Amino acid sequence: MDWGFPRWRAYGTGREAVEVRICDRHLCTEKGDCPAPKSPNSKDRWYFCQGHAAEYNRNWDYFEGLDKEEAEERARAEQRDNAGYSEAAHYGWGGSGDGTFSRDELRALEVLGLETDATIEDIKRAWRTRAKEVHPDVRPGDEVAAKAFQACQLAYEVLRQGEERRTWKG
Repeated sequence: MDWGFPRWRAYGTGREAVEVRICDRHLCTEKGDCPAPKSPNSKDRWYFCQGHAAEYNRNWDYFEGLDKEEAEERARAEQRDNAGYSEAAHYGWGGSGDGTFSRDELRALEVLGLETDATIEDIKRAWRTRAKEVHPDVRPGDEVAAKAFQACQLAYEVLRQGEERRTWKG
């Protein structure tokens, strides 16, 4: 049909044999294209179809076979080793894209005592009011006021940067 010109053929119409991996679940004959670890920290993988992969993941227990102390230590080590990924700034930028606040911004609003419908003018007004109340120059030597002022400053900075990201036209 193509007079010997293979480039004239449509994609995927070749006559070569295609190797298909079958699901590793017993008696399943579907295509196994979803890898799943055989055990924690192992490079060995099972290959399941989508239905059996979902079942496997639903029942997967990363801490299986560990006592409570070992499980807590592993969880702490995972948190410590992966903390840089969860604290990266671009994770806070994500979201629905509709201009809603991130978790950090919601916590900052709580520090300033504002609702989620606050505008940037409301944020500035609340920040100035709160900062005047707890500023170290107004309350010298008061450690609680100093910590409250630092929290207020940080909350304002988080909200200001969030507003800049939402209004930035790049």
